[in-house]
Amino acid sequence: MANVSVIKPDLDFINSVINSGGESLKKCYQCATCTVVCNVTPDNNPFPRKEMVWAQWGLKEKFIGNPDVWLCHQCNDCTVYCPRGAKPGEVLGAIRKQSILQYSAPSFMGKLVNNKKFMPLLFLFPAVLFAIALSAAGTFSMPEGDIVFSKLFPIYIIQALFIPALAFGSIVGMLGVMKFWKDMKQAGGAASGDLKGSVIETITDVISHKKFKDCGVNKSRYSAHLLVFYSFIALGIATGLGVLYIDILHIESPFSFSGISHGAPVKIFGLIGAIGLFIGVLLMIINRFKNAAKVSLGSYFDWLLITIIGVVMASGILSWLTRLAGIANLAYPIYFIHLIFVFSLFLYLPYSKLAHLFYRTTAICYAKYSKRQ
Repeated sequence: MANVSVIKPDLDFINSVINSGGESLKKCYQCATCTVVCNVTPDNNPFPRKEMVWAQWGLKEKFIGNPDVWLCHQCNDCTVYCPRGAKPGEVLGAIRKQSILQYSAPSFMGKLVNNKKFMPLLFLFPAVLFAIALSAAGTFSMPEGDIVFSKLFPIYIIQALFIPALAFGSIVGMLGVMKFWKDMKQAGGAASGDLKGSVIETITDVISHKKFKDCGVNKSRYSAHLLVFYSFIALGIATGLGVLYIDILHIESPFSFSGISHGAPVKIFGLIGAIGLFIGVLLMIINRFKNAAKVSLGSYFDWLLITIIGVVMASGILSWLTRLAGIANLAYPIYFIHLIFVFSLFLYLPYSKLAHLFYRTTAICYAKYSKRQ
């Protein structure tokens, strides 16, 4: 008697995909148009047709250690050309969210971050934490005189809160990546490629956004995404220089553009990053609304990250402008909001869409290492 394989659909997984932005999943009738029109799929392991089949059947285990879900850059060429309106790009985006939840720990944090019912709690937590810390330090009151943010928010308090948050987010993200890499090796078999060369190629691809250039329908995503990417790098450099000036050179903020000795490099990189982030986020939002009829506006998972980045950018610029204008009653509260959202960006990094920085980079590297693409 021939062996019989029994498929047991994971109905919870199917519903999770549908409720995470993949509500069009069941419209797919497996014509494979999506795979044919995709410009980023590898020829020897094409997607997204097989992923659509697995998702429809609730085969959750097929997505454990599957790099192809992350090789998708959500160009949405597949969605635009789909004759059934199944929106494979959106479905794969929903599956990536499930993958993040699979690898992030503790698991309740992932569920908390990605449930819109708990969104107020996400930002209330750092707000209360800061209030307690500042009250304990005796600085939680409106300062008099010149507007200097460190009067209300001492540097040592910010460092004591932000360093653990960033460390936590980074460690959880890296642990998830390690589990993901292990699962990819188990699912795909032993790889025999050049790991060092694969890492170098991956870094080159990421910093150039090479794959985004292959998108056909939605080419404007390339410019917006690249601008946000390099703006974060500029802001990271500004933060690093700020630490150098304050903790090593013992030059206190606020810095000015008047010279290197007054912290001009911090201001320059900060301004470049802020302007770039403003333009990049604006382009992302415009792009989503422009393509809403063909694709979709996106899910809560998408907009949570856009919102956090947008508030970080807006509050950073506004706190600077209100400080220059001498409006203390606005400058200090806006800067408080800025700190809350930067803290949230760090702490919730491995549970939000920003985690694609970890997982997509790892998937690209493994695909090269295993000669998958």
